[in-house]
Amino acid sequence: MFTSVLMIEKPLTSVDVEFVTTLHGDEGVSFIVLMQPRGDQADVLLRAIDDVAMGELKEATREGEEPEGKEARIPAEQALEHSLQALRDAGCEAVGQVVEDHPLNKMKAVVDESEADEVIVLTAPHYVEEFFHRDWASRARHKVGVPVLKLFAHSE
Repeated sequence: MFTSVLMIEKPLTSVDVEFVTTLHGDEGVSFIVLMQPRGDQADVLLRAIDDVAMGELKEATREGEEPEGKEARIPAEQALEHSLQALRDAGCEAVGQVVEDHPLNKMKAVVDESEADEVIVLTAPHYVEEFFHRDWASRARHKVGVPVLKLFAHSE
């Protein structure tokens, strides 16, 4: 069985589930999902610039209004549970956890403990972070020791 560590920022859509569950054809896949809630206040400016670049002006004006800390934990846990159930419904094994502190260190530890075959980072586009190689996938490639695939999440 192929083991993938899947890092997400929001609940998986049905399109996302189909996409990640069919990457390896008919081979069985198990997922270890790491739910990384959207970044902290230090990322607000970068997210707002990304929103403007994508023409999402309403989103840019709402940056900084999302819950943080303990307030962000409950929606993150709900998003994780939704995503795990969707992967299980698609016939895959799936476990996961919300990651709040040191996500790259946690990712590396999970890859090492599970002997994962790959990491999949499934996020919305973050053009500014990607340009400067500060996005999760770019940073993970230097840390985890397995192939890292970056995919863009879909919206429903």
